[in-house]
Amino acid sequence: VQLQASGGGLVQAGGSLRLSCAASGRTFSSYGMGWFRRAPGKEREFVAAIDKNGVSTLYQDSVKDRFTVSRDNAKNTVYLQMNSLKPEDTAAYYCAHIRRFTPNREAGLYDVWGQGTLVTVSS
Repeated sequence: VQLQASGGGLVQAGGSLRLSCAASGRTFSSYGMGWFRRAPGKEREFVAAIDKNGVSTLYQDSVKDRFTVSRDNAKNTVYLQMNSLKPEDTAAYYCAHIRRFTPNREAGLYDVWGQGTLVTVSS
């Protein structure tokens, strides 16, 4: 599997963005996917994850009511809809693939990572 993230950009606080992560390979629909982010000067952190069927999801508490993770297995793509963005959401966002069926927040369990897409939220 190879992953290509896109959709980042500059947005004002309160605005929205939708990130996409396109996957190559025949196993995309067989496993879970996740989104992580790394803000300047900070450690990478978990954002959201989704199971292989797109039914079960998991979120970091700070984004739970603002972000939505989804997937379209027919298009080999996972999405992260981000609403009510805050300056503290500014980060490089990475999608990742995990060889497990259920969503998971442990970065070390993910085996393939995309290149990252930068999200900047201005105040």
